[in-house]
Amino acid sequence: MIKIKSDSVILSLANNKKYKLPFLWLRDNCQCDSCRITETQEKQFLLHTVPIDLSPKIVKEIEGNIFIIWSDGHETKIPVKMIEQSSDSRYPSKSEWPLNFKPETYDWQRFLDKNETAISALKTFVKYGAIILENAPSKPNSLELLSKRLGPIHEVLFERIHNVSVTGNVYNVAHTSKGLPPHNDFASYKSQPSIQALHMLVNECKGGESIIVDSWKILKDLKNDKPKYFTILKEFNVPFREFDESNETYAEAPLIQCSFDGSIESFRFSNQLMQMIDPTKKGIAEFYEAYHYLSAKIHDRDYWSSFRLNSGEALVVASHRVLHAREPFIPNGKRHLQDAYFVYDNAANNIISLSN
Repeated sequence: MIKIKSDSVILSLANNKKYKLPFLWLRDNCQCDSCRITETQEKQFLLHTVPIDLSPKIVKEIEGNIFIIWSDGHETKIPVKMIEQSSDSRYPSKSEWPLNFKPETYDWQRFLDKNETAISALKTFVKYGAIILENAPSKPNSLELLSKRLGPIHEVLFERIHNVSVTGNVYNVAHTSKGLPPHNDFASYKSQPSIQALHMLVNECKGGESIIVDSWKILKDLKNDKPKYFTILKEFNVPFREFDESNETYAEAPLIQCSFDGSIESFRFSNQLMQMIDPTKKGIAEFYEAYHYLSAKIHDRDYWSSFRLNSGEALVVASHRVLHAREPFIPNGKRHLQDAYFVYDNAANNIISLSN
């Protein structure tokens, strides 16, 4: 059933769904060949080319389509099914980790070769922010192969694929046998890498268990328990720097970034890369009070998932959500890990392309 109001069309469906469709929305979403590029399905109609007070002369529902004749004579047809589908979620919903969470494991080669495995793994990855690929090659630079499912490697300064061992170039605590506190990489970039893949080529050392932390759960609890702290950490810029003798990266940004509806979008945290903040900066004392509380939450092991990353395993994390860490280890054998970065959007969108 259709009712025409002064500024919109009310569409009521048999399944009790009701839509208020503004006139400009209807005109902007016309599916005719003159408003769309038929070869690519891209929109070519420009909204400003019609008056803001545009109104229809005729509105009907015909065979599952809304049919409109506008005051300027243009005819619009929009499938009702398309309107209903516009509210469908494109990706799996994100979920908090269950008690004693461990990342789900998938076979490396099946992930690359079998679409069904890749779809399942990517859906799990979007849902929880972490998966493990087992039976990975022992050959260095094998992370290049993951571009088939995760999209091209997101290059940063330093190395395209980073080598992490105690015998390599030491410009970061990760290249020692010390424990590595929870963090996400390259907080020193305004736009941080959004996926990190950590491939353990060989792990013969005692200790060095891998740790991942669901920072979004911590931030959700922070927002509920200490909303003032949450607001401070969302608004206060913090400087981060990472460098070596050849490279320099530096960024200032809040620890928490939210979307327009207030939901958490990304978290930036790296104790080791955080720089001295100007002590005269407004709100510095309040920031440190909030930061002290947050740091304690991040090091609360109730939020941690801990496991050994064995030779031939690759941990893949959504690094705007999941912090990673490492226990100290005894360098009594070989331990060589390589990591590289990818773009979250490419991985998530692969769920759709592989499902078609």
